[in-house]
Amino acid sequence: MERRIFGIETEYGISYVPDQLGPLGPEEAARILFKPVVESWRSTNVFLPNGSRLYLDVGSHPEYATAESANLRDLIAQDKAGEMLFADLLNQAQDTLEELGQQGRMYLFKNNVDSAGNSFGSHENFMIERKVEFAKLVRSLIPFLITRQIMVGAGKTHPTGPEQWGSTPVGVAGEPSFSFSQRADYIWEGASTATTRSRPLINTRDEPHADAQLYRRMHVINGDSNMSQTTTLLKIGATDIVLRMLEDHFPLANFEVKDTATALRVVSHDLTGTARFELADGSFKSALEMQRHYLSSAHKYIEQHGTHREDVPYILDLWKRALQAVETGDYSAIDTEIDWAIKKKLLDAYIARGASGYDDPRIQQLDLSYHDIDPDRGVFNVLAKAGRARSVVSAEAIEQATMVPPNTRAKIRGRFIAAARAAGEQFTVDWVHLRLNNKPQFNLQCKDPFESHSDEVQMLLNAMRQTTAEPWSPPFI
Repeated sequence: MERRIFGIETEYGISYVPDQLGPLGPEEAARILFKPVVESWRSTNVFLPNGSRLYLDVGSHPEYATAESANLRDLIAQDKAGEMLFADLLNQAQDTLEELGQQGRMYLFKNNVDSAGNSFGSHENFMIERKVEFAKLVRSLIPFLITRQIMVGAGKTHPTGPEQWGSTPVGVAGEPSFSFSQRADYIWEGASTATTRSRPLINTRDEPHADAQLYRRMHVINGDSNMSQTTTLLKIGATDIVLRMLEDHFPLANFEVKDTATALRVVSHDLTGTARFELADGSFKSALEMQRHYLSSAHKYIEQHGTHREDVPYILDLWKRALQAVETGDYSAIDTEIDWAIKKKLLDAYIARGASGYDDPRIQQLDLSYHDIDPDRGVFNVLAKAGRARSVVSAEAIEQATMVPPNTRAKIRGRFIAAARAAGEQFTVDWVHLRLNNKPQFNLQCKDPFESHSDEVQMLLNAMRQTTAEPWSPPFI
């Protein structure tokens, strides 16, 4: 596929820490967080003028789904725009708490597990052509997804140490440790239609959010939520390259894994990348061996087919450096670009200065604070401002992405939403449909995710702009 649409859905952890009065439960905290959204939109599930979707998911998890993006940097800007929008809601929630006499602070974390052991996800969406043999593509992609965590995991401390999975011991049970991934311990199978009780790597529900005769959606749900822009770029970019190789039937080794859950946990808890796990054919491979094969194949594929995106050379280079860092145990070449390495460097520095280890409460707090989205308080954001975390998208581009959609179908949706709100019209939208509630005859379907202009929508926009004296601009919360 010469073109692809990408999207990221992120569930955030919410917490309220009181100073004196009793704590707020997550339901009440979420209600306060979404108060401005409900007041402005009369709903906790809204599509915004930047084309994205912001909503309160099951389990009182605030969630942000990026607008459809055809460009990786647009996707990163959209993903970071979600953090900025929720940070704004967080500030408003703090004001509400003070008005209610609550002496405490609310937090939003872009991570994947809470203190009670509950996991919440970061889902990646890749549009693929319907003509591709989906079941075979899924089977071939799973080994890559199992092992890519050594490059793009968010990192996690384990105060009580790892357990043992299958026949391969990982670490020493009971000893505090650090793993590549937050999400790996909560995935149980390769592919299914489930998302919660029996989480797979790939959700196979056929929801293309596009022309179902032409497209399917590859819905990957095992990845970590990343704070680092460059880690997100590698995660999505490398997966895109592997998908392209599979779609073009480029020769790749058969690494079908015998037990997905065991392999995920073995890989996550082995920082050397050398622990082996069993494949379906009875042989054993390590994450490093498999990822070296994917990277070597990616170089050959790009040499034959050309560079399809401007960031491909950087993606291949960071991919290579990440594998070298795992192999050598020297993370200095990636410790401003890869989340788990950035975090580990920070935690290890605190341990060197006197913290007792990964089970030290201060280290546990620092691990969590790394994912705090507050621009001034969050540890990752503090590191980024100090130049200790690389970025590829500017702060100005991220701020613009809070209001302006990418140049895809999201542009049509965003302009429609902005105009309808400015005109005081009641409307209903989703990823495909646009509807004015009091004009049943206007019910437009936008099935092409690449289409950024619609004559029919433009005619309606012009009519709505003439019916209101208010300036037409993209309103938000």
